[in-house]
Amino acid sequence: MLRNLFKGGEKKSVEPKETTEKESWFNRLKSSLAKTRNQFVSQLSSLLRVGRKIDEELMEEIEEILIQADVGIETALTLMDNVRETVKTKGLGDSSELGEVIKDEILNLLGEDIPLKLDGDSPYTILVLGVNGAGKTTTIGKLASRFKTDGKRVLVAAGDTFRAAAEDQLAIWCERAGADLIRGGEGAEPASVVYDAVHAAKNRDVDVLIVDTAGRLHTKKPLMDELSKIGRVMGQAHEGAPHEVLLVIDGTVGQNALMQAKVFNEAVPITGVTVTKLDGTAKGGIVLAVKAELGAPVKLIGIGEKLDDLRDFAAEDFVDALFTTGESAGV
Repeated sequence: MLRNLFKGGEKKSVEPKETTEKESWFNRLKSSLAKTRNQFVSQLSSLLRVGRKIDEELMEEIEEILIQADVGIETALTLMDNVRETVKTKGLGDSSELGEVIKDEILNLLGEDIPLKLDGDSPYTILVLGVNGAGKTTTIGKLASRFKTDGKRVLVAAGDTFRAAAEDQLAIWCERAGADLIRGGEGAEPASVVYDAVHAAKNRDVDVLIVDTAGRLHTKKPLMDELSKIGRVMGQAHEGAPHEVLLVIDGTVGQNALMQAKVFNEAVPITGVTVTKLDGTAKGGIVLAVKAELGAPVKLIGIGEKLDDLRDFAAEDFVDALFTTGESAGV
C-alpha cells in the first residue's frame, strides 16, 4: 500500500471536525490528481516493495514511470540522478526506502513557492500569454474575480482582437467578476489597444490591469513579434510594465505545452506559469517539467471551472495530494 511507502500517506485517527476551507481545497486537489496518481504513484508503489533491493534496473524502471507521467526525459534523468546520490550518501539498500527520497527530491526540484503578488507601482500589470484553448480567458476571469474579492480595482484589456468571440467571452467573465473591460473591436491593432488600456488604468487609478493576448498557432512568427511589441509598448506606457508575464498552459497537453512555453518565453520572458485542467489529465508531471526546464515558477494551478478553482501553487500540497492515498486527505 502506498500509505506504507510514503509517510505523507499516514493519517492519524482524529475526532470528527468540521471541514476547513484548506482541507476542502486539498481534497479537491487530491481528486483532480487522481489520473496522474494512477499513472505514476500506483505504478511506483508496485516497484517499491519490501525486500527488493535498490539497483540500476529499478532506477531505470522508475525513470520510465516518470517519463510516462510527462515529467519529461531531461527532468526525469535529473530527478533520478539526485535520487541515486541520496541513496549512495545514506547507504540505502531496500526499495521500500525510496518513497520518501523521491518525494523529497520532487519537492527540491519544485523549489520555493513564489505566489502571484501585487507589488510595485499601481497599476500592477499582468500580461497573459498562451495558445487558444489553454484556458487563458478563464484564467483571466478567475484572476479578476480574485482581485475584486480582495477589494482591488481591476481593469481587463482585450488584446486578442483577431477573434470577436474572444472579446465576447472575456466580456462575460468580466461581468461575472465585476471588472471593467477595454476592447478595441475586431481587427484593431493589439498593441494600440493595450497602450490605451495602460493609460486608462493609470487615469482611473486602477490597482490591477490584466491584458489578454492572441493565441494563434505558437509556431507563427508574426504572433511572437506581436507579443514582443505588446511587451515593449506596455513598458513605454508605464515604467516596469509588464510586472508579471503569466503563461497559461493546458495540463492535458503534456510535453507539447512545454514546447509552447519555450517559444513564448523567447518572445516575452515569462515570470510565472499557470497550469490549467489538471483535473482532466494523467500528465500532471508537466508541473515538474515546467519548473525544471523552463526555469519559471508555477504560480497558479486550475482544477475546474468554478471561480475558486484557480489557486496559488503550493509545492508541498501538490506533492502530498499526489502521493496520498485512501479516503483520508488531511493536511
